Amino acid sequence: MKKKLLLIIFILLLVAAGAGGTYFFYTKYQSAQSQINNPAITAQEEVTRLVGKIGQFLELPGDEQPTVATVLDKDKLKDQPFFTKAENGDKVVIYSKAMKAILYRESANKIIEVAPIQITQPPEASASSTPKPTPTTTPAPPQE
Repeated sequence: MKKKLLLIIFILLLVAAGAGGTYFFYTKYQSAQSQINNPAITAQEEVTRLVGKIGQFLELPGDEQPTVATVLDKDKLKDQPFFTKAENGDKVVIYSKAMKAILYRESANKIIEVAPIQITQPPEASASSTPKPTPTTTPAPPQE
């Protein structure tokens, strides 16, 4: 009788452990699927994470969300002075309003380079077709 009771308890514990493991891995799977199906959330999480890490070392603009890029082939960027110390996998964080670019190496938790940027915009196509308003002057009423 005692052996049967121990066997039943062992089987119940085994079933409970299996169900718990199944639930754990199912929730992990669902989380991974939601990240795959919505890469914008994953990208936003990466930006937030990088801004938090870089913000420990450098005062960052708080009024804009940066654009983040990853250095994939440092050899193609050799001729640009900003990327002379870059390694594959480094992150480039660009603040367009503040006109600032930051090269960050996540593996070493270091800011490698900071530089101002210039963003050139194409000339406005409608500027030549729309006449600019010219100031007009009207005489002031006579003062008495």
